[in-house]
Amino acid sequence: MPLAIFDLDGTLVDSAPDLHASLNRLMGRYGLAPFLLPEVKKMIGDGARALVEKAFAARGEAVGEEAVRHFLADYEPNSAVLTRPYPGMVEALETFGKEGWQRAICTNKPIAATWVMLDALRLGGYFELVLGGDSLPVKKPDPGHVLGVLEKLGVDPLDATMVGDHQNDIRAAAGARVRSVFAAWGYGDGTGADLACATPAELPDLLIAAFGAP
Repeated sequence: MPLAIFDLDGTLVDSAPDLHASLNRLMGRYGLAPFLLPEVKKMIGDGARALVEKAFAARGEAVGEEAVRHFLADYEPNSAVLTRPYPGMVEALETFGKEGWQRAICTNKPIAATWVMLDALRLGGYFELVLGGDSLPVKKPDPGHVLGVLEKLGVDPLDATMVGDHQNDIRAAAGARVRSVFAAWGYGDGTGADLACATPAELPDLLIAAFGAP
């Protein structure tokens, strides 16, 4: 049975508005200048800690554990205030299910915040497996994160495709010998991906045509 592995932020959902809001509240707490939304989009993809580290570095400050804790405490309950699935994504997930594909999430977002978001948006039921950035000892771009998905679902790399908008997704897929599809509607760079897809609505036909039905 083929498997579609999805990144979360910038692939399944447009989460930048909530990350932006929480990050700017954190900046205000520490007396630092806020960021514009396009600036925050460029920082997304490496997990919550890295986001806070990049923000503080951009303001010439070192980040401590306290700042990361404050960010997570603010973001987790507010992770689905403005966040929404990309248009056409829910329908794409439904199509994959009808076509006999398994679906999984492999995200660098902490698993607690991931499930708060998925539950609020009623997306969790579409997936056979969800792994966060703290679910395993490693996270993307380490291929072990993707390999963990394959191992838990008993899927061969040849039967899996990683869909993501970030170099972390593409590199992790390559290291795991899994095909990659760049989500061009997201925030990142698709260099090195096997294929690129312009919209979520086009994704099922693209993957089924390229990689086959079960």
